[in-house]
Amino acid sequence: MEKNGKTFIKGLVIGATMTVPGVSGGSMAMVLGIYDRLLKHVSEITKYPKESLTFLLWFAAGAGSGAFLFSRGISWLLTTRAEGILCFFFLGAVSGGIPMILKSASVRRIRGRELICILTGILTALLIALIPQGMFAPGTENTPMHLLFQLAGGFIMAVALVLPGISASQMLYMLGIYESTLKAISSLDILALLPLAVGGIMGTYLTARILEQLIKKHREATFLMILGFMLASLPELLPGHLAQENLLFCVMALAAGFIGVYFVTLK
Repeated sequence: MEKNGKTFIKGLVIGATMTVPGVSGGSMAMVLGIYDRLLKHVSEITKYPKESLTFLLWFAAGAGSGAFLFSRGISWLLTTRAEGILCFFFLGAVSGGIPMILKSASVRRIRGRELICILTGILTALLIALIPQGMFAPGTENTPMHLLFQLAGGFIMAVALVLPGISASQMLYMLGIYESTLKAISSLDILALLPLAVGGIMGTYLTARILEQLIKKHREATFLMILGFMLASLPELLPGHLAQENLLFCVMALAAGFIGVYFVTLK
């Protein structure tokens, strides 16, 4: 029971941080020492169903509770004058995770091969950014086609749930459904979130299995593509407008986001 309690608490922390764009759930799982177990139990759920399901259900309960409790505060702040400051904090948080990716890739210098991997990640992110905003938004329509889009959105978001260094909330931002998803979570609109969740579960399982193989065989290239993805996503986090009187607070928020995530991920 004590073991399950620890899993729940770690899930609670990861779920809370995942509502913040820039803070990667995978990175936080690494810091808390639970990432390898998560990857193992997700990829082996059909092989060892009882053990894996017990672990994953306790983790999911904690992560869901953390997301619910934290999403209300973030959702409210995005409707206030603090929106610009919050966006700069997110921007700093994303930048703070970059050194962790380079460390994971074991890269000492960037040459032709490394640059191609980074550019591949950037191109992938730019292609995702071309998707019409709100196409995957939960609860907007209930037509079969829109439900299929929501399933696809959950599948895409699963990549960010599994890969360290990519924030799930950051992915939601890029898909144009961050605020609508946050509102659905904070109001416990289960029906609106269901298609997104089903797509996420399917995507998480497949991504975990693929990631295990990629990291084993192509560790450097995998993490460099993640880096390219993160670099391309930075402009998405900039606020649409910025009041001049908030400039100092924005710079402070940027520094706080960078320093906070930098020191946490390099622990």
